[in-house]
Amino acid sequence: MQLRINGDVVNVPQTVTSISDLIQYFKIDNPVVIVEHNHTILEKDDHAKATITDGDTIELVQFVGGG
Repeated sequence: MQLRINGDVVNVPQTVTSISDLIQYFKIDNPVVIVEHNHTILEKDDHAKATITDGDTIELVQFVGGG
């Protein structure tokens, strides 16, 4: 399945069916991940319910500490 993630076209397996699956697939372990799915910002509680399909646009934003 092809998705546009952070502006890049990315192929992911058909087994990735939700935003939660996508976060696990990319091994993102940051507790704070902001997700925009097809131009809608999702609440963290909605990640498991938000299904993805071929051609979706997703933005993943993580906050990184530093000084």
